[in-house]
Amino acid sequence: METISYKLEHFEGPLDLLLHLIEKNKINIYDIPIVEITAQYLDYVRHMEREDLNIVSEFLVMAATLLDIKAKMLLPKEVDEEGEEIDPRAELVMRLLEYKKYRLMADELADREDGALKHLYKPSTLPPEVAKYEPPVDLDKLLDGLTLAKLQRIFEQVMKRKEDKIDPIRSNFGTIHREPVSLEQKIGNVLLYARRKRRFSFRELLEGQPDKLEVVVTFLAVLELMKIGKIHLSQEETFGDMDIETLEQEGEEEELDLAQLGDFEG
Repeated sequence: METISYKLEHFEGPLDLLLHLIEKNKINIYDIPIVEITAQYLDYVRHMEREDLNIVSEFLVMAATLLDIKAKMLLPKEVDEEGEEIDPRAELVMRLLEYKKYRLMADELADREDGALKHLYKPSTLPPEVAKYEPPVDLDKLLDGLTLAKLQRIFEQVMKRKEDKIDPIRSNFGTIHREPVSLEQKIGNVLLYARRKRRFSFRELLEGQPDKLEVVVTFLAVLELMKIGKIHLSQEETFGDMDIETLEQEGEEEELDLAQLGDFEG
């Protein structure tokens, strides 16, 4: 008999040993000669006296499984509900095929890891002033997916909620008129709110305004801040609320030059 030159630690487990025997004997995995494979497998098991008990136990379980399959192969064939013969080796074949698939995947990943070790990366040598450079705001990209129709729908929903909150009795009382709302001041207020919240909904911002005039001026302030690239609006789903996010980094807020916004009164 051929002397066994492998130790069990050379195998990942009993399935690995079985695949080794099948490949060594050039056996069709779908038609395993269970008597021959069991004999060879047990021959390995007999050389386990000096192996670690934790390793040996796994191989002994498979040895018992092979002997059980061997015994079933000697008994009359069993049939399933459809009248087809049940192959006692079927479950073992399925486990071997699944193990072989994962072993091939592991080999592929190992090859990729070896290839990755051959790549060298040069650390960045860009001067700090160049690394901090940010290109001018691209309004087409900033307003991508945003349309006046979407803004108008949200605006109309907010106005409708404002109307629903009006008390039909108290609304007939006298009104104390406020001073006209300054767009310049509103832009500053919205920017401060954005810097504090960092991210909030468009509806949340509008609903915090006390009256229609404040809502309209706040709406215009949002458009102006989008135009100069201070905030960004996004919408996850059609007809849904819109999220506002400040584009300024925390701790790097610049003093807002309202002169760059143009003539508010025009």
